[in-house]
Amino acid sequence: MRDSLLEVCKSYSSNKEVVKAAFPFDSSYMHPVCAAIFTDKKKTANAERIKECKEILKTQTGVFSNFRGTVKPAMISMLAVDNNSERKMEKALEMYKLLKEQFYSSSYLPLTAMILADLAEEGDYQRIADKTRQIYELMKKEHPFLTSAEDSIYAGLLALSDRTKEALVEETERCYVNVKDRFYSKNAIQSLSHVLALGDGSAESKCSRTIEIYDKMREQGMKYGTSYELATLGVLAELPGDVKDIVSDMVEIDAFLANQKGYGVFGIGKKQRYMHAGMLLTSDLLQEGENAAMNASAVSGTIALVAAQQAAMCAAIAASSAAASSAATS
Repeated sequence: MRDSLLEVCKSYSSNKEVVKAAFPFDSSYMHPVCAAIFTDKKKTANAERIKECKEILKTQTGVFSNFRGTVKPAMISMLAVDNNSERKMEKALEMYKLLKEQFYSSSYLPLTAMILADLAEEGDYQRIADKTRQIYELMKKEHPFLTSAEDSIYAGLLALSDRTKEALVEETERCYVNVKDRFYSKNAIQSLSHVLALGDGSAESKCSRTIEIYDKMREQGMKYGTSYELATLGVLAELPGDVKDIVSDMVEIDAFLANQKGYGVFGIGKKQRYMHAGMLLTSDLLQEGENAAMNASAVSGTIALVAAQQAAMCAAIAASSAAASSAATS
């Protein structure tokens, strides 16, 4: 395994143990996501810091606030990796207020606000909130029965692009058409198409690369999930490098994770594990890209790079929330 990749894996593993202790009563499905948030920002999870940020969120939100919903551990972790957590929380609430004027409340809306408040200029919050809603409406027009609250996250990430809302949704639809006969879950295909629309290149080439990665992983014995996991597969397709190298890295990360706590026979299943491997590979390759030109990347521009990282994390959060809900009702 490459040195940088091994370092990311070790950091993730140690962060996960700290996070698990810091959120003992929250779903175990959320612990890997939180650990990945710290790892992605090259931060070491610290119990005291997490405790401080729990208090910040508690102080600035009400008892029944959606900021205290299923994804609360992830948002606390996002606060904890920021050097000015209180200000980050204030900005998130400012963006949330604008988004609430556009959307019904959901557990995903605070997460969208937290991400957009970080990536957009404060003076641009209103425009981004308006564009997010406009993109969401166009998504819903194309797929009225598939588009739901979690798609507001992808609409927000797409709203950061300087492309028009019409061009963005047309691109997602081209991607959707190109993969709709390959995978089963139409909802997952829609999420995948949103992620692919973040990057440059033709819909055909992006979809072809996605399918190639999927097929080559299966050849290596990794039967990648085709539900919530598909969005993270799309992020892998946006990364720089040859497909064979991406798949080789995925195999090595998976072998590492398979020997870590929580991934055994009675732990998190293989589909989630593969998705977590995808998050770690995304972090490693994009961290490398911060120190080198990425002319070969299918993703162009700093915002698109960060959006790809956020898309991987959001997909994992959605999958974790669904898995936690399923476990609670079974």
